[in-house]
Amino acid sequence: MSQARDSVSVLFSPSTVRYDLTSGLVVFLVALPLCLGVALASGVELFAGVLSGIVGGIVVGVLSGSHTSVSGPSPGLTAIVLAQLAALHGSFEAFLLAVVIAGVIQIVLGAVRAGFLAAFFPSSVIKGMLAAIGLLLILKQTPHMLGWDADPEGDMAFDQPADGENTFTDLGKLVFRIHPGAAAIGLGALVLLVIWNNWKPLKKLPVPAALAAVLFGAAGQVLLLRFGGSWALAPDHLVNVPVATSLAHFFALSRSPDFSQWSNPAVYTAGLTIAAVASLETLLNLEAVDKIDPHQRTSPPSRELWVQGIGNVACGLVGGLPISSAIVRSSVNVNSGSKTKLSTIVHGVLLLGCVLLIPKWLNAIPLSCLAAILFITGTRLASPALFKQMGSEGRYQFIPFIVTVVAILFTNLLTGVLIGLGLAVAFILASNVRQPIRRCMEKHLGGDVLHIELANQVSFANRAALTKVLDDIPHGGHVLIDAVDTDYIDPDILDLIRDFREKTALARDIEVSVVGFREQYQIEDRVQYVDYSTRELQTKVSPQQVLEILREGNERFRSGKRLTRDLVGQVRATAAGQHPLAVVLSCIDSRSPAELIFDLGLGDIFSVRIAGNVVSAYVLGSMEYACAVAGAKLILVLGHTRCGAVTTAVKTAGLTDPLDQVTGCQHIEPILREIQAAIDSGATRNYDELPQPDQSALVDRVARANVRHTVASIEKQSQTLSALVADGRILIVGAMYDVASGAIEILNETRPAAV
Repeated sequence: MSQARDSVSVLFSPSTVRYDLTSGLVVFLVALPLCLGVALASGVELFAGVLSGIVGGIVVGVLSGSHTSVSGPSPGLTAIVLAQLAALHGSFEAFLLAVVIAGVIQIVLGAVRAGFLAAFFPSSVIKGMLAAIGLLLILKQTPHMLGWDADPEGDMAFDQPADGENTFTDLGKLVFRIHPGAAAIGLGALVLLVIWNNWKPLKKLPVPAALAAVLFGAAGQVLLLRFGGSWALAPDHLVNVPVATSLAHFFALSRSPDFSQWSNPAVYTAGLTIAAVASLETLLNLEAVDKIDPHQRTSPPSRELWVQGIGNVACGLVGGLPISSAIVRSSVNVNSGSKTKLSTIVHGVLLLGCVLLIPKWLNAIPLSCLAAILFITGTRLASPALFKQMGSEGRYQFIPFIVTVVAILFTNLLTGVLIGLGLAVAFILASNVRQPIRRCMEKHLGGDVLHIELANQVSFANRAALTKVLDDIPHGGHVLIDAVDTDYIDPDILDLIRDFREKTALARDIEVSVVGFREQYQIEDRVQYVDYSTRELQTKVSPQQVLEILREGNERFRSGKRLTRDLVGQVRATAAGQHPLAVVLSCIDSRSPAELIFDLGLGDIFSVRIAGNVVSAYVLGSMEYACAVAGAKLILVLGHTRCGAVTTAVKTAGLTDPLDQVTGCQHIEPILREIQAAIDSGATRNYDELPQPDQSALVDRVARANVRHTVASIEKQSQTLSALVADGRILIVGAMYDVASGAIEILNETRPAAV
C-alpha cells in the first residue's frame, strides 16, 4: 500500500503535474487523428482505433513502468491487421479473438522476461528508425498541412492504396491539390509553432505551443466558414470522430470477439503474428523513446511486454485494434515536456471523455493544424545533427543507420526496421569473421610469444580465421591462447584448440600456453613460456642488453601493450630464489613505480626507492649486494619530472637555517643537501620571482643534474661497484622519467653537471 501511495504522490507532484497535464493534452490532440487514420488504413471501423487509443492511454498508462512511452494503434501494425483480416475471411470478431490471444502471448513473454532482447538492438538501427520516422512525418504531413487528405493520418507506408500514390509521387502532384483554406491554417499554425517554441516570452506561458496551434486552427475554421467562401474547409479536411448520441450508443459501437472461433487454427496463427510484431515494435520504440528522453530514464522492457499484453487483451474484448508502444505519440509526449507517465494517462482520459461528451467540437479541428504539430516533431527527430553524429561514428554505424532510414522510407516501418536489423547483424558477423581474434608478438625474457586474444563471442564462423592463424605459427614457436575476456566459445572452436595443442603443436614442436578458459571447457590454464628472470637468463645477457630490455618495456607501457604475465605462476617460480637483471634506484613518487613503467614481472629487478633518488651508505650497500652477490647487470638511477623532493631542495637551496625547522621533517636535511650538491648556487636565487613554467623547467633541469650527480657518486663512493664497471660486468646509467608522457630518456653522462 505504501508503494502505491508513493507512486501516486510522484504522479501528482506539484513540480511535475502541470507539465504532464499540458503534455497529455497535446498528445491527445495528435493521437486522435492518428487513431482514426490507423483504423481507416487498416480497413476497420474508425471507432476501433479510438477504443485502442483509450486502452493504450488508460490501461497501459496506469500499469506501464515507462515514464515517456505512449501506446495506441500503430501504423507499423496496419499491414499485419490487413493481412490477418484477409486470412480470417474478413471476420472482425474472429480477428478480435486473435488480438486477445496475442495479448495472452505477450503476458507470457513478459513473465519469462523476454524483454532482454531489447538489449541486442543495435543503436544504429534505433537511431535510423527515429530519423526515418522524422522524415516520414515531414513527408507525410506536408500534404495534410496543405489540404490534401486522401491518405489517412497515421499511414507510414511508402505505397498509399487510398489514392494510388506513394510518398514521393503524392508530394510531386501536391501543387495541383492544395486547398487554400487548409493550407492557410496549416502554414499559419506552423509559423505559430516555430515562433512559440523559440520566442522566450511565449515559451514561458503555461499554454503549450501545440494547443495554441489547435486553437488557431479551430478559430481559422470558424472564420473561413463565415467569410471564406471557397476557402471554407469541407468535413474531409477536419477530424472525423464517430458521434455517439448517447452512452448506450457509445457502447453499441464496440464489437466483441467471436469465442466460437477458438478451434480455428488461423486465429492462433494471427494471434502469434500480432504478438510477435507488436512485441518487436514495442521493444524497438521503447529503446528509441528512452534515447530521446531528456532525463535519460530507462524503461523496463519485460514489464512493458506483459503490460502491452494486458492492453491487447482489453482491446480484443472491447473491439479495438491491437496496440503497441507508438514512437510518434511518444516523441510528441517527450517534446511537449512530459515529466511522468501521468501525461499518457491524461491523454487516454481525454480521448474517452471528449469522444463521449464533445465529439462535435473535436470534429471542428482542421487536420492541417494537427499536421503542423507532427511536422515540427519530425524536424526534431530527423535533425541534421543526428545524421552528422552518425556519419562521424564510422561506416559500421552509419551504413546500418542510413540503410534503415532508406528502407523505412521506401517500404514501411516494420519491413524497414527488419532490413536494418539484418544488415547490422551481417556487419557484426562479418566483423567477427574478419577479426575473431587479436594477435600480437610479445617479446618475453624467455623469447617471443605469439599472443592470440579471443573475442568476446567465438562462433563456428570464426573457425577458418583461427585455423589460419594457428597454421601460420612457425616450427618451434610459442603461442599463448588467451580467453580471459571471452564469454562464449563454440564447441567446434574448442575442438580445434584441443587438436592443435594435443596433436599439431607436438608434431611441429610448438609450445602452447592457454589462459582464461572456463572450467566447463575442460582446458586448464597452462603457461609454458618464461616471463620472469631466471639464473640462466641473468648469466646470458649483457648489461647493454638489460638496458635494451628496459627500453622495450617502457615502449610497451607507453603504448598500452603490456605483456601478458602469469603473476601467480611467477610467485611460485620465484619462491625458491631470485635472479634480477637490474637495480633501479628511483624516487618514492607514487607516479614512478619501476615495475610498471618498465613492464616488468616479479623477480626481474631490485627496486630501491628513496626521495630524490639520492645515495647513502644503506643504498650503496643494497646495490653492492644486488650486483656482487645476486648478479644484477645494470644499475639505473631513475629521476623524474615535477619531483617534489627536488622542488623543495631548490626552494631551500639558499637557506642556512636547519631544514628540519623549515620543512617540519626531522630527517629530511641529508636528502635535500645531497640534491643541492648538484645545483649551481646562483641558479635558484630568483626562483620565487620566476613564472610558473620557468620554475617547472628549472626543477626538471636540477632533477637531471641530480641523476648525473648520483650516478657519479655511486661509482666514486663504492669501490665494489666501480670495479665491476671496470670489469664490464655491470653498467651504471642515469635516466629521466616524464610523468606527463610516461617516456624514459636515458642520460649517458656519468659525471655530475652543475645547473
